[in-house]
Amino acid sequence: MQMAIPSVTGNCQAMAGTTLSSSTSKVGGSAQSQAVAVIPKDFSELRIEPGDLLSVSVYDTPELTNSYRVDPAGNLTIPLCGKINVRGLTMPEAAKRLETALKDSQILVEPQVNVDVQQYAGEYVTVLGEVGNPGRVMLIAPTHLSEVLAQVGGLTPLSGAHIKIRHGADNSAPEEEIPYSRNQVNQEAASVLVRPGDSLFIPRAGIVYVLGAVNRPGGYVMQEDGKLDVAQALALSGGTALQANTGGLRVIRRNADGTVLEFSLSYNAIAKGTQKPLVLQAQDIVYVPMSKVKASFSTTTGLMSTALSSAIYATR
Repeated sequence: MQMAIPSVTGNCQAMAGTTLSSSTSKVGGSAQSQAVAVIPKDFSELRIEPGDLLSVSVYDTPELTNSYRVDPAGNLTIPLCGKINVRGLTMPEAAKRLETALKDSQILVEPQVNVDVQQYAGEYVTVLGEVGNPGRVMLIAPTHLSEVLAQVGGLTPLSGAHIKIRHGADNSAPEEEIPYSRNQVNQEAASVLVRPGDSLFIPRAGIVYVLGAVNRPGGYVMQEDGKLDVAQALALSGGTALQANTGGLRVIRRNADGTVLEFSLSYNAIAKGTQKPLVLQAQDIVYVPMSKVKASFSTTTGLMSTALSSAIYATR
């Protein structure tokens, strides 16, 4: 997709901080999400890439003044000069290189060249996971992570405390994991630049399930630091019900290898300080039994099945 933008060689601050939107298109019958282009605050950051359409103006030489498309190798084909590589150059740098080529080819003695971007062949960064509007954002230049996240509606209440970034289009490339919290100063994330072609993934935070005789059974998002113990989980669920058997708590944990562990706890002992509250892991199930409960419901398999259909509550 090409995107037309104004001339940038003269007043480079004319549109600083603005964005460009491309219309929704359909491919194979399915609608794609709207792409938004992030314009860098400083147009001097713009670099020429293959597919860009450049307007080249040569003073007092109309036969050379024209629009030229940058080929896949990053070259412009100028009459009488042949191919001139401009990939990665800024507009002033490209103008200087063309002037040198015209002079070295003995076409002009003192050439004066002006280069504008007439049409930008932008690249995308893909943002998936727990953001307001997952999809693609068109980038013209390296852009700070916070600006890209703002373009997709920010993080959802279910987002975790880390963002994964894969640089480039190689799916086998290693991921960079960046700590990111909405409630704290993101010093490391503030310096992270996202580049065209990168992919971002915002994982969902860990969830623990509190079931049985509590006032609000369901799944609860773990805190920003990913730590939650049994006492905190019960507090998030509104506390235990009057008919709860607080001395017979169970925590069910499924390991990565498929094995299941069960821990027996006493909320009474935890409240008295004689038993340390167990620190929970993501996907743990805290079950508070009633004094009289059907055995089929209290089985490990039954509790796991119930957890899958539970409502999820954000805790922040």
